[in-house]
Amino acid sequence: MAKISSEELGTLPIGKLLIKQSIPASIGVLVMSLNVLVDSVFVGNWIGPLAIAAISVVLPVTFFVAALGMAIGVGGASIISRALGAEKVQKAKQTFGNQITLTVLVTTIMVLLGLSFADTLIPAFGGKGEIFDFAKEFYTVVFYGVPFLALTMMGNIVIRSEGKPKYAMIAMIIPSVANLTMDYFFIYVFDWGMEGAAWATTVSYMISFVYLIYIFRTGRSELHIDRTHLRLRLPLLKEITSLGSVTLARQAMISLVVLILNNILFDLGGEALVAVYAIIGRILMFALFPVYGIAQGFLPIAGYNYGAEKYARVKESIYKAILYASILGTMVYLGLFLFPTEVASLFLSTKENLGANEVAINQYVLEHISTAMRWVFAATPVIAIPLMGGAYFQAIGKAVPAMLLTLSRQGFFFIPLVFVLPYFYGEIGVWTSFAIADVLATLVTAYYLRRELRKMLA
Repeated sequence: MAKISSEELGTLPIGKLLIKQSIPASIGVLVMSLNVLVDSVFVGNWIGPLAIAAISVVLPVTFFVAALGMAIGVGGASIISRALGAEKVQKAKQTFGNQITLTVLVTTIMVLLGLSFADTLIPAFGGKGEIFDFAKEFYTVVFYGVPFLALTMMGNIVIRSEGKPKYAMIAMIIPSVANLTMDYFFIYVFDWGMEGAAWATTVSYMISFVYLIYIFRTGRSELHIDRTHLRLRLPLLKEITSLGSVTLARQAMISLVVLILNNILFDLGGEALVAVYAIIGRILMFALFPVYGIAQGFLPIAGYNYGAEKYARVKESIYKAILYASILGTMVYLGLFLFPTEVASLFLSTKENLGANEVAINQYVLEHISTAMRWVFAATPVIAIPLMGGAYFQAIGKAVPAMLLTLSRQGFFFIPLVFVLPYFYGEIGVWTSFAIADVLATLVTAYYLRRELRKMLA
Protein backbone atom coordinates (compact mmCIF):
# COMPACT_ATOMS: atom_id res chain seq x y z
CA MET A 1 0.00 0.00 0.00
CA ALA A 2 1.22 3.50 -0.78
CA LYS A 3 2.40 5.72 1.99
CA ILE A 4 -0.65 7.09 3.80
CA SER A 5 -1.24 10.76 3.26
CA SER A 6 -1.60 11.52 6.96
CA GLU A 7 2.18 11.04 7.33
CA GLU A 8 2.70 14.18 5.26
CA LEU A 9 1.33 16.19 8.19
CA GLY A 10 4.55 15.43 10.04
CA THR A 11 7.05 15.69 7.19
CA LEU A 12 6.20 18.43 4.68
CA PRO A 13 7.48 22.00 5.33
CA ILE A 14 4.93 23.86 7.45
CA GLY A 15 4.36 26.70 4.98
CA LYS A 16 3.75 24.34 2.09
CA LEU A 17 1.66 22.03 4.26
CA LEU A 18 -0.50 24.87 5.57
CA ILE A 19 -1.20 26.04 2.02
CA LYS A 20 -1.93 22.47 0.89
CA GLN A 21 -4.40 21.94 3.72
CA SER A 22 -5.91 25.42 3.76
CA ILE A 23 -6.61 26.01 0.05
CA PRO A 24 -9.07 23.10 -0.32
CA ALA A 25 -10.60 24.01 3.04
CA SER A 26 -10.92 27.65 1.94
CA ILE A 27 -12.47 26.64 -1.37
CA GLY A 28 -14.93 24.44 0.48
CA VAL A 29 -15.84 27.24 2.89
CA LEU A 30 -16.02 29.68 -0.03
CA VAL A 31 -18.43 27.51 -1.98
CA MET A 32 -20.60 26.91 1.09
CA SER A 33 -20.52 30.62 1.87
CA LEU A 34 -21.35 31.46 -1.73
CA ASN A 35 -24.20 29.01 -1.41
CA VAL A 36 -25.54 30.95 1.58
CA LEU A 37 -24.84 34.25 -0.15
CA VAL A 38 -26.43 33.39 -3.50
CA ASP A 39 -29.24 31.54 -1.74
CA SER A 40 -29.99 34.73 0.18
CA VAL A 41 -29.84 36.76 -3.05
CA PHE A 42 -32.28 34.34 -4.71
CA VAL A 43 -34.62 34.35 -1.74
CA GLY A 44 -34.42 38.12 -1.35
CA ASN A 45 -35.11 38.79 -5.04
CA TRP A 46 -37.64 36.02 -5.71
CA ILE A 47 -39.54 36.01 -2.40
CA GLY A 48 -38.67 39.25 -0.55
CA PRO A 49 -36.63 40.77 2.31
CA LEU A 50 -38.84 39.20 4.99
CA ALA A 51 -37.83 35.79 3.65
CA ILE A 52 -34.15 36.60 4.31
CA ALA A 53 -35.04 37.64 7.84
CA ALA A 54 -36.98 34.38 8.28
CA ILE A 55 -34.01 32.28 7.19
CA SER A 56 -31.78 34.26 9.53
CA VAL A 57 -34.15 33.37 12.37
CA VAL A 58 -34.32 29.65 11.51
CA LEU A 59 -30.70 28.86 10.68
CA PRO A 60 -29.31 29.33 14.22
CA VAL A 61 -31.84 26.79 15.53
CA THR A 62 -31.21 24.20 12.82
CA PHE A 63 -27.47 24.78 12.79
CA PHE A 64 -27.30 24.31 16.54
CA VAL A 65 -28.67 20.78 16.13
CA ALA A 66 -26.40 20.19 13.13
CA ALA A 67 -23.52 21.60 15.18
CA LEU A 68 -23.86 18.59 17.44
CA GLY A 69 -22.43 16.63 14.53
CA MET A 70 -19.75 19.27 14.02
CA ALA A 71 -18.86 19.16 17.71
CA ILE A 72 -18.61 15.37 17.69
CA GLY A 73 -16.56 15.64 14.50
CA VAL A 74 -14.08 18.17 15.89
CA GLY A 75 -13.77 16.35 19.23
CA GLY A 76 -13.09 13.05 17.51
CA ALA A 77 -10.87 14.61 14.83
CA SER A 78 -8.52 15.92 17.51
CA ILE A 79 -8.19 12.38 18.87
CA ILE A 80 -7.78 10.90 15.38
CA SER A 81 -5.07 13.36 14.31
CA ARG A 82 -3.05 12.77 17.48
CA ALA A 83 -3.61 9.00 17.27
CA LEU A 84 -2.37 8.87 13.66
CA GLY A 85 0.62 11.00 14.64
CA ALA A 86 1.41 8.51 17.42
CA GLU A 87 0.74 5.55 15.02
CA LYS A 88 -2.30 4.34 17.00
CA VAL A 89 -4.49 3.50 14.02
CA GLN A 90 -6.87 1.22 15.93
CA LYS A 91 -7.74 4.02 18.34
CA ALA A 92 -8.45 6.30 15.39
CA LYS A 93 -10.88 3.75 13.92
CA GLN A 94 -12.65 3.21 17.22
CA THR A 95 -13.01 6.96 17.62
CA PHE A 96 -14.62 7.34 14.21
CA GLY A 97 -17.07 4.50 14.88
CA ASN A 98 -18.11 6.08 18.16
CA GLN A 99 -18.58 9.42 16.40
CA ILE A 100 -21.05 7.89 13.94
CA THR A 101 -23.15 6.22 16.64
CA LEU A 102 -23.16 9.27 18.89
CA THR A 103 -24.13 11.65 16.06
CA VAL A 104 -27.09 9.53 14.98
CA LEU A 105 -28.44 9.16 18.51
CA VAL A 106 -28.07 12.76 19.61
CA THR A 107 -29.31 14.53 16.47
CA THR A 108 -32.37 12.28 16.11
CA ILE A 109 -33.47 13.14 19.65
CA MET A 110 -32.85 16.87 19.10
CA VAL A 111 -34.78 16.94 15.83
CA LEU A 112 -37.82 15.35 17.48
CA LEU A 113 -37.68 17.96 20.24
CA GLY A 114 -37.14 20.80 17.77
CA LEU A 115 -40.19 19.87 15.71
CA SER A 116 -42.31 19.51 18.85
CA PHE A 117 -41.47 23.01 20.12
CA ALA A 118 -41.30 24.88 16.80
CA ASP A 119 -43.97 27.43 17.72
CA THR A 120 -42.03 28.37 20.84
CA LEU A 121 -38.52 28.42 19.36
CA ILE A 122 -39.24 30.49 16.26
CA PRO A 123 -40.61 33.59 18.09
CA ALA A 124 -37.89 33.24 20.72
CA PHE A 125 -35.25 33.64 18.00
CA GLY A 126 -36.88 36.75 16.57
CA GLY A 127 -39.46 35.20 14.26
CA LYS A 128 -42.19 37.65 15.20
CA GLY A 129 -44.77 39.67 13.31
CA GLU A 130 -44.78 39.09 9.57
CA ILE A 131 -41.58 37.04 9.80
CA PHE A 132 -43.23 34.14 11.67
CA ASP A 133 -45.16 32.51 8.80
CA PHE A 134 -42.13 32.58 6.50
CA ALA A 135 -39.91 31.16 9.24
CA LYS A 136 -42.35 28.38 10.23
CA GLU A 137 -42.65 27.17 6.66
CA PHE A 138 -38.87 27.06 6.20
CA TYR A 139 -38.16 25.59 9.65
CA THR A 140 -40.49 22.59 9.38
CA VAL A 141 -39.01 21.23 6.16
CA VAL A 142 -35.35 21.98 6.88
CA PHE A 143 -35.43 20.24 10.25
CA TYR A 144 -36.02 16.87 8.56
CA GLY A 145 -32.65 17.17 6.84
CA VAL A 146 -30.66 18.25 9.88
CA PRO A 147 -29.46 14.72 10.87
CA PHE A 148 -27.94 14.34 7.39
CA LEU A 149 -26.25 17.72 7.75
CA ALA A 150 -24.89 16.71 11.17
CA LEU A 151 -23.44 13.45 9.81
CA THR A 152 -21.98 15.31 6.83
CA MET A 153 -20.30 17.88 9.08
CA MET A 154 -18.89 15.15 11.29
CA GLY A 155 -17.57 13.07 8.38
CA ASN A 156 -16.12 16.11 6.63
CA ILE A 157 -14.03 17.03 9.66
CA VAL A 158 -12.82 13.44 10.06
CA ILE A 159 -11.69 13.32 6.42
CA ARG A 160 -9.70 16.51 6.99
CA SER A 161 -8.12 15.11 10.16
CA GLU A 162 -6.58 12.34 8.04
CA GLY A 163 -4.83 14.91 5.86
CA LYS A 164 -7.25 14.54 2.92
CA PRO A 165 -8.57 18.08 2.42
CA LYS A 166 -9.58 17.57 -1.23
CA TYR A 167 -12.26 15.02 -0.36
CA ALA A 168 -13.49 17.31 2.41
CA MET A 169 -13.62 20.19 -0.07
CA ILE A 170 -15.74 18.17 -2.52
CA ALA A 171 -18.08 17.20 0.31
CA MET A 172 -18.71 20.91 0.89
CA ILE A 173 -19.04 21.80 -2.80
CA ILE A 174 -21.60 19.13 -3.74
CA PRO A 175 -24.46 20.30 -1.48
CA SER A 176 -23.81 23.94 -2.33
CA VAL A 177 -24.09 23.37 -6.08
CA ALA A 178 -27.12 21.11 -5.55
CA ASN A 179 -28.85 23.67 -3.33
CA LEU A 180 -28.41 26.55 -5.78
CA THR A 181 -29.56 24.41 -8.71
CA MET A 182 -32.68 23.33 -6.86
CA ASP A 183 -33.25 26.89 -5.64
CA TYR A 184 -33.62 27.99 -9.26
CA PHE A 185 -36.15 25.30 -10.10
CA PHE A 186 -38.07 25.15 -6.81
CA ILE A 187 -38.34 28.91 -6.19
CA TYR A 188 -38.09 30.56 -9.61
CA VAL A 189 -39.45 27.95 -12.03
CA PHE A 190 -42.01 26.11 -9.86
CA ASP A 191 -42.79 29.13 -7.67
CA TRP A 192 -42.83 27.09 -4.42
CA GLY A 193 -41.71 30.08 -2.32
CA MET A 194 -40.24 29.37 1.12
CA GLU A 195 -41.16 25.71 0.90
CA GLY A 196 -39.09 25.42 -2.27
CA ALA A 197 -36.11 27.09 -0.57
CA ALA A 198 -36.47 24.68 2.34
CA TRP A 199 -36.65 21.55 0.20
CA ALA A 200 -33.64 22.67 -1.84
CA THR A 201 -31.64 22.97 1.39
CA THR A 202 -32.83 19.64 2.80
CA VAL A 203 -32.20 17.56 -0.33
CA SER A 204 -28.72 19.09 -0.70
CA TYR A 205 -27.85 17.83 2.80
CA MET A 206 -28.89 14.31 1.80
CA ILE A 207 -26.81 14.35 -1.39
CA SER A 208 -23.69 15.37 0.54
CA PHE A 209 -24.29 12.58 3.05
CA VAL A 210 -24.44 10.00 0.23
CA TYR A 211 -21.12 11.28 -1.13
CA LEU A 212 -19.38 10.83 2.23
CA ILE A 213 -20.70 7.28 2.52
CA TYR A 214 -19.10 6.65 -0.87
CA ILE A 215 -15.73 8.03 0.33
CA PHE A 216 -15.61 5.93 3.48
CA ARG A 217 -16.91 2.75 1.83
CA THR A 218 -14.60 2.74 -1.20
CA GLY A 219 -11.21 2.77 0.53
CA ARG A 220 -10.42 6.44 0.04
CA SER A 221 -10.17 6.85 3.80
CA GLU A 222 -7.69 5.18 6.17
CA LEU A 223 -10.48 4.64 8.69
CA HIS A 224 -11.89 1.32 7.50
CA ILE A 225 -14.28 0.55 10.33
CA ASP A 226 -16.52 -2.44 11.04
CA ARG A 227 -19.50 -2.98 13.33
CA THR A 228 -17.34 -3.48 16.41
CA HIS A 229 -16.07 0.09 16.10
CA LEU A 230 -19.63 1.42 16.32
CA ARG A 231 -20.04 0.16 19.89
CA LEU A 232 -19.81 3.09 22.28
CA ARG A 233 -16.75 3.13 24.57
CA LEU A 234 -16.93 5.31 27.66
CA PRO A 235 -13.29 6.57 27.68
CA LEU A 236 -13.57 7.64 24.05
CA LEU A 237 -16.98 9.22 24.63
CA LYS A 238 -15.60 11.30 27.47
CA GLU A 239 -12.71 12.57 25.35
CA ILE A 240 -14.89 13.21 22.28
CA THR A 241 -17.53 15.10 24.25
CA SER A 242 -15.07 17.13 26.32
CA LEU A 243 -13.27 18.39 23.21
CA GLY A 244 -16.43 18.59 21.13
CA SER A 245 -18.14 20.63 23.82
CA VAL A 246 -15.90 23.53 22.79
CA THR A 247 -17.38 23.57 19.28
CA LEU A 248 -20.87 22.97 20.63
CA ALA A 249 -20.51 25.82 23.11
CA ARG A 250 -19.33 28.08 20.30
CA GLN A 251 -22.37 27.24 18.18
CA ALA A 252 -24.70 27.51 21.16
CA MET A 253 -23.24 30.92 21.88
CA ILE A 254 -23.75 31.95 18.24
CA SER A 255 -27.39 30.87 18.47
CA LEU A 256 -27.80 32.72 21.76
CA VAL A 257 -26.24 35.85 20.29
CA VAL A 258 -28.61 35.71 17.31
CA LEU A 259 -31.55 35.26 19.68
CA ILE A 260 -30.50 38.27 21.76
CA LEU A 261 -29.60 40.43 18.76
CA ASN A 262 -32.77 39.73 16.81
CA ASN A 263 -34.90 40.65 19.80
CA ILE A 264 -32.89 43.81 20.60
CA LEU A 265 -32.89 44.90 16.95
CA PHE A 266 -36.61 44.17 16.61
CA ASP A 267 -37.28 46.44 19.57
CA LEU A 268 -35.03 49.17 18.13
CA GLY A 269 -36.16 49.10 14.51
CA GLY A 270 -38.65 46.31 13.83
CA GLU A 271 -38.38 43.82 10.95
CA ALA A 272 -36.24 46.23 8.91
CA LEU A 273 -33.39 46.30 11.42
CA VAL A 274 -33.55 42.51 11.77
CA ALA A 275 -33.15 42.37 7.98
CA VAL A 276 -30.01 44.57 8.25
CA TYR A 277 -28.39 42.09 10.61
CA ALA A 278 -29.59 39.16 8.49
CA ILE A 279 -27.67 40.55 5.51
CA ILE A 280 -24.57 41.23 7.62
CA GLY A 281 -24.77 37.68 8.94
CA ARG A 282 -24.75 36.30 5.41
CA ILE A 283 -21.76 38.50 4.52
CA LEU A 284 -19.92 37.37 7.68
CA MET A 285 -20.23 33.76 6.54
CA PHE A 286 -18.95 34.60 3.07
CA ALA A 287 -16.30 37.28 3.53
CA LEU A 288 -14.18 35.44 6.09
CA PHE A 289 -13.91 32.17 4.13
CA PRO A 290 -10.09 32.38 3.69
CA VAL A 291 -9.56 32.96 7.42
CA TYR A 292 -11.79 30.02 8.36
CA GLY A 293 -10.10 27.90 5.71
CA ILE A 294 -6.69 28.50 7.28
CA ALA A 295 -8.10 27.59 10.70
CA GLN A 296 -9.46 24.32 9.33
CA GLY A 297 -6.19 23.55 7.58
CA PHE A 298 -4.25 24.37 10.76
CA LEU A 299 -6.16 21.96 13.04
CA PRO A 300 -4.90 18.59 11.70
CA ILE A 301 -1.35 19.94 11.36
CA ALA A 302 -1.21 21.03 15.00
CA GLY A 303 -2.90 17.88 16.28
CA TYR A 304 -0.77 15.42 14.28
CA ASN A 305 2.55 17.05 15.13
CA TYR A 306 1.62 17.44 18.78
CA GLY A 307 0.80 13.71 18.89
CA ALA A 308 4.13 12.98 17.22
CA GLU A 309 5.90 15.29 19.76
CA LYS A 310 7.24 17.53 17.02
CA TYR A 311 6.73 20.69 19.03
CA ALA A 312 8.85 22.98 16.88
CA ARG A 313 6.55 22.24 13.95
CA VAL A 314 3.51 22.98 16.11
CA LYS A 315 4.94 26.35 17.09
CA GLU A 316 5.81 27.23 13.49
CA SER A 317 2.33 26.25 12.32
CA ILE A 318 0.74 28.61 14.87
CA TYR A 319 2.83 31.59 13.82
CA LYS A 320 2.32 31.05 10.09
CA ALA A 321 -1.41 30.37 10.42
CA ILE A 322 -1.88 33.65 12.32
CA LEU A 323 0.26 35.56 9.81
CA TYR A 324 -1.54 34.25 6.72
CA ALA A 325 -5.00 34.70 8.26
CA SER A 326 -4.23 38.25 9.43
CA ILE A 327 -3.17 39.34 5.95
CA LEU A 328 -6.33 37.91 4.42
CA GLY A 329 -8.52 39.38 7.16
CA THR A 330 -7.11 42.84 6.47
CA MET A 331 -7.91 42.52 2.77
CA VAL A 332 -11.49 41.49 3.58
CA TYR A 333 -11.96 44.47 5.90
CA LEU A 334 -10.71 46.96 3.33
CA GLY A 335 -13.09 45.66 0.69
CA LEU A 336 -16.14 45.84 2.95
CA PHE A 337 -15.15 49.21 4.41
CA LEU A 338 -14.97 50.76 0.95
CA PHE A 339 -18.06 49.15 -0.64
CA PRO A 340 -20.63 48.26 2.06
CA THR A 341 -23.74 49.52 0.27
CA GLU A 342 -22.81 47.89 -3.02
CA VAL A 343 -22.40 44.52 -1.33
CA ALA A 344 -25.63 44.84 0.66
CA SER A 345 -27.68 45.84 -2.39
CA LEU A 346 -27.11 42.36 -3.85
CA PHE A 347 -29.52 40.97 -1.25
CA LEU A 348 -32.39 43.34 -1.96
CA SER A 349 -35.22 42.60 -4.34
CA THR A 350 -35.47 44.62 -7.56
CA LYS A 351 -38.92 43.33 -8.54
CA GLU A 352 -41.31 46.04 -9.79
CA ASN A 353 -44.33 44.65 -7.93
CA LEU A 354 -42.93 44.94 -4.41
CA GLY A 355 -45.39 46.02 -1.74
CA ALA A 356 -45.03 49.32 0.08
CA ASN A 357 -43.72 47.59 3.21
CA GLU A 358 -41.00 45.74 1.30
CA VAL A 359 -39.96 48.94 -0.50
CA ALA A 360 -39.68 50.71 2.86
CA ILE A 361 -37.59 47.85 4.30
CA ASN A 362 -35.22 47.96 1.32
CA GLN A 363 -34.75 51.70 1.73
CA TYR A 364 -34.17 51.34 5.47
CA VAL A 365 -31.53 48.66 4.90
CA LEU A 366 -29.61 50.81 2.41
CA GLU A 367 -29.64 53.75 4.81
CA HIS A 368 -28.38 51.77 7.83
CA ILE A 369 -26.11 49.06 6.40
CA SER A 370 -22.90 51.07 5.82
CA THR A 371 -22.32 52.11 9.43
CA ALA A 372 -23.38 48.73 10.73
CA MET A 373 -21.09 46.74 8.43
CA ARG A 374 -18.03 48.90 9.05
CA TRP A 375 -18.31 48.47 12.81
CA VAL A 376 -19.09 44.74 12.68
CA PHE A 377 -15.99 44.07 10.55
CA ALA A 378 -13.73 46.69 12.18
CA ALA A 379 -11.54 44.15 14.05
CA THR A 380 -11.29 41.65 11.19
CA PRO A 381 -7.52 42.20 10.77
CA VAL A 382 -6.83 40.79 14.26
CA ILE A 383 -9.42 38.01 14.61
CA ALA A 384 -6.86 35.43 13.46
CA ILE A 385 -5.32 35.41 16.96
CA PRO A 386 -8.44 34.32 18.93
CA LEU A 387 -9.46 31.98 16.11
CA MET A 388 -6.11 30.15 15.92
CA GLY A 389 -5.62 30.25 19.68
CA GLY A 390 -8.87 28.44 20.37
CA ALA A 391 -8.21 25.99 17.52
CA TYR A 392 -4.73 25.19 18.86
CA PHE A 393 -5.91 24.20 22.35
CA GLN A 394 -8.68 22.12 20.85
CA ALA A 395 -6.29 20.39 18.44
CA ILE A 396 -3.92 19.30 21.21
CA GLY A 397 -6.72 18.01 23.44
CA LYS A 398 -6.86 20.77 26.07
CA ALA A 399 -10.60 21.28 26.38
CA VAL A 400 -10.73 23.74 29.29
CA PRO A 401 -8.54 26.55 27.85
CA ALA A 402 -10.09 25.96 24.42
CA MET A 403 -13.55 26.37 25.94
CA LEU A 404 -12.67 29.53 27.87
CA LEU A 405 -10.99 31.21 24.92
CA THR A 406 -13.80 30.20 22.56
CA LEU A 407 -16.44 31.69 24.84
CA SER A 408 -14.50 34.84 25.65
CA ARG A 409 -15.51 36.92 22.63
CA GLN A 410 -19.25 36.30 22.58
CA GLY A 411 -20.00 35.01 26.07
CA PHE A 412 -17.73 37.11 28.29
CA PHE A 413 -17.53 40.28 26.20
CA PHE A 414 -20.12 40.64 23.43
CA ILE A 415 -23.32 39.68 25.28
CA PRO A 416 -22.72 42.05 28.22
CA LEU A 417 -21.75 44.82 25.82
CA VAL A 418 -24.79 44.39 23.59
CA PHE A 419 -27.09 44.59 26.61
CA VAL A 420 -25.44 47.76 27.94
CA LEU A 421 -24.30 49.88 24.95
CA PRO A 422 -27.66 50.03 23.08
CA TYR A 423 -29.24 51.38 26.27
CA PHE A 424 -27.01 54.46 25.97
CA TYR A 425 -26.29 54.68 22.23
CA GLY A 426 -29.19 52.89 20.54
CA GLU A 427 -28.51 51.08 17.26
CA ILE A 428 -24.87 52.19 17.04
CA GLY A 429 -24.28 50.58 20.43
CA VAL A 430 -25.19 47.21 18.92
CA TRP A 431 -22.70 47.49 16.08
CA THR A 432 -19.78 48.83 18.15
CA SER A 433 -20.20 45.88 20.52
CA PHE A 434 -18.85 43.62 17.77
CA ALA A 435 -15.56 45.50 17.39
CA ILE A 436 -14.94 45.98 21.12
CA ALA A 437 -15.58 42.29 21.85
CA ASP A 438 -13.19 41.22 19.06
CA VAL A 439 -10.37 43.39 20.39
CA LEU A 440 -10.80 42.23 23.99
CA ALA A 441 -10.89 38.57 22.93
CA THR A 442 -7.74 39.10 20.86
CA LEU A 443 -5.83 40.53 23.83
CA VAL A 444 -6.88 37.69 26.16
CA THR A 445 -6.06 34.96 23.64
CA ALA A 446 -2.68 36.49 22.78
CA TYR A 447 -1.70 36.47 26.46
CA TYR A 448 -2.65 32.82 27.08
CA LEU A 449 -1.28 31.56 23.78
CA ARG A 450 2.08 33.23 24.39
CA ARG A 451 2.25 31.73 27.89
CA GLU A 452 1.39 28.27 26.55
CA LEU A 453 4.08 28.41 23.89
CA ARG A 454 6.73 29.43 26.41
CA LYS A 455 5.75 26.70 28.86
CA MET A 456 4.86 23.71 26.68
CA LEU A 457 6.79 24.19 23.45
CA ALA A 458 10.05 25.72 24.68
